[in-house]
Amino acid sequence: MIPKQAKGKRPDYLDNTDNDKLLAIIMALAGEVSVLRERLDTIEKLVVAKGIISSEDIENYQPDAQLNEEREQWRADYLARILRAVQNS
Repeated sequence: MIPKQAKGKRPDYLDNTDNDKLLAIIMALAGEVSVLRERLDTIEKLVVAKGIISSEDIENYQPDAQLNEEREQWRADYLARILRAVQNS
């Protein structure tokens, strides 16, 4: 899925444009974390309730090298989206 990009000039909320950029980063992160936390909580509760895995299985899971690489790529893409306000200035 291609991330949506806002059209037009970014609105100014604070006296300093750097502070506006920092605020945009923080709010983007807050939104991402909020959605992620809620979805992850739902999934964990469902799989534990259905007896598919236990809470201990989740806590003790160790990903393999390929999954670690995939996660590193996701993190790089994620940070690029979060830092877009700074990088595009």
